[in-house]
Amino acid sequence: MDTIKPVFTAVASVTGGRNGHAEAEDHSVSVDLSVPKAMGGPGRPNTTTPEHLFACGYAACFGGALDFVAVQKKKNAKGATVTCSVSIGPRDAGGFGLAVKLHVKDPTLPQAELEAYAREAHEKICPYSHATRNNVPVELSVEGA
Repeated sequence: MDTIKPVFTAVASVTGGRNGHAEAEDHSVSVDLSVPKAMGGPGRPNTTTPEHLFACGYAACFGGALDFVAVQKKKNAKGATVTCSVSIGPRDAGGFGLAVKLHVKDPTLPQAELEAYAREAHEKICPYSHATRNNVPVELSVEGA
């Protein structure tokens, strides 16, 4: 297992599990949680789920990794939109698991270039991609010019 030299650590706490409240230690994030009706929960309005939070984090991180790769190639991917879909459901082996779909769209970059940048970001740069590799299926699609 790789070790890292932490340069930043985010700390958050949740009280009440999936139907509780989540808050970052620095108060930068404060959200109420609710299990969606589709999962048999109350689906309370104005709440979110751990999957929404994971999707936001992964999309933001992947966008940063994509632009990092592009800058190395003297290109600009700051305008790329990364859409991350996180699904949850029962696993064949029991319990629950996640599946992720990443869609990268940037009409300012040629399709082949954007695909290469996205692949490199996924395989070499993005920490969320490293964390999910061989643990969570991740499907990557790209839409360039």
